[in-house]
Amino acid sequence: MKRKREKEILLVALGGNALIRKGHEATIEEQFETLRTPLRQIARLSEYYRIIITHGNGPQVGDLLLRQECCKKIPELPLEILVAQTQGQIGYMIESTLDTEMMTMRACAHKPLVSLISYVVVDEKDPSFKNPSKPIGSFYSKEAAAALPFRTVKTAKGYRRVVASPRPITIVEKFEIKKLIEMDFIIICCGGGGIPVIREGRTFCGVQAVIDKDLASAKLAEEVGVDIFMIATDVDGAAIHYGQPGQQFLREMTIKEAARYLEEGHFPPGSMGPKVLSAMEFVRNGGKRAVITSIEAIEKAVEGKAGTEITKSI
Repeated sequence: MKRKREKEILLVALGGNALIRKGHEATIEEQFETLRTPLRQIARLSEYYRIIITHGNGPQVGDLLLRQECCKKIPELPLEILVAQTQGQIGYMIESTLDTEMMTMRACAHKPLVSLISYVVVDEKDPSFKNPSKPIGSFYSKEAAAALPFRTVKTAKGYRRVVASPRPITIVEKFEIKKLIEMDFIIICCGGGGIPVIREGRTFCGVQAVIDKDLASAKLAEEVGVDIFMIATDVDGAAIHYGQPGQQFLREMTIKEAARYLEEGHFPPGSMGPKVLSAMEFVRNGGKRAVITSIEAIEKAVEGKAGTEITKSI
């Protein structure tokens, strides 16, 4: 008797734009509506792939920080607690929206979903703690940023608050996630890059940082054996000379080419840089396919018809 071929594992890393689009007011109603675009595609793909969904939280965790600063009557919460809060908030929004989309597809109506609060181990001696560089929260003008009580950095869309962003070492719940994959659950995890923790003996302790969600997703993909690593963002893919007259979106590039473009400054640290680095790491560590694409073109990118695919060699 022939053994049934197992479905490949597809990890989709949704950027913060999957909930909040440029020019929108970012109301909860708008965020739910925006989520329908990527999740309708993921619902269809779940018939053919085992699915893991990760997501960013830059705008949301930045908003929580801003709310704290506006209200001095209650004690401030540490950043790792705010990350945990956004995991619950966004996980609920993704799960409920995806469940609604799947209920319209009879073949998928029975598929189980779960949102998992996720820890990610980092190194307490990571140099990023002395040099915060991860942009989060709202965008400010140059004048407004100069008056803020925290460090900011210039990005393509304006100035943003920056916090420490240590590299992920391992996903604490990787064994649970792997087991859930085997049971054909759709798993929502590593929200906002995961809750950053360090080891203290046999226990964990949260730290004041935000982990890049793409780097954490690549680490998770490596640890649980993902086949296709998809980074969904607000542009068509990786481009050289972005925003300049010679702008060129790339359909494919090797690890060697990607490293050269990074060195030349085509992929800035606060935007496309971590995405390209994450895709490179995934492929370098044995992953089959890594693609950077827009949230509107997830299905086409899986088919090899959209986005930028990073390969070992062409």
